[in-house]
Amino acid sequence: QVHLVQSGGGWVQAGDSLTLSCSFSDDTFTYSIMSWFRRAPGKEREFVGGIRWDGAFTKYTDSVKGRFTIFKDNAKNTVYLEMNSLKPDDTAVYYCAAAAGPVPLVRIESNWERYDYWGQGTQVTVSA
Repeated sequence: QVHLVQSGGGWVQAGDSLTLSCSFSDDTFTYSIMSWFRRAPGKEREFVGGIRWDGAFTKYTDSVKGRFTIFKDNAKNTVYLEMNSLKPDDTAVYYCAAAAGPVPLVRIESNWERYDYWGQGTQVTVSA
């Protein structure tokens, strides 16, 4: 069983920055896509962005383009979500998710059902 462990998050003011991380300890774990989702109170889970296993492609939802960046550090088995110019609307619980099933994803999917492993979630609260 693969465990994705998240860290980061917290309470910030609008305009501030935060970086979330998602790590796994198993060096043999491989994934095709690692993505970030979020769920705000009273709303459905929302795709934030994703990165292909080789880092060659990233994809973001429109509301975070230009503000959020996903990158990875293979040596640390970690994927990061750097969030800049945060807004109150970014307030949510953020989850990382890995697509690591027998049939690899060829595109960065926004459908959460296409992902196999999930982090524990981390709260991000942005005050006005």
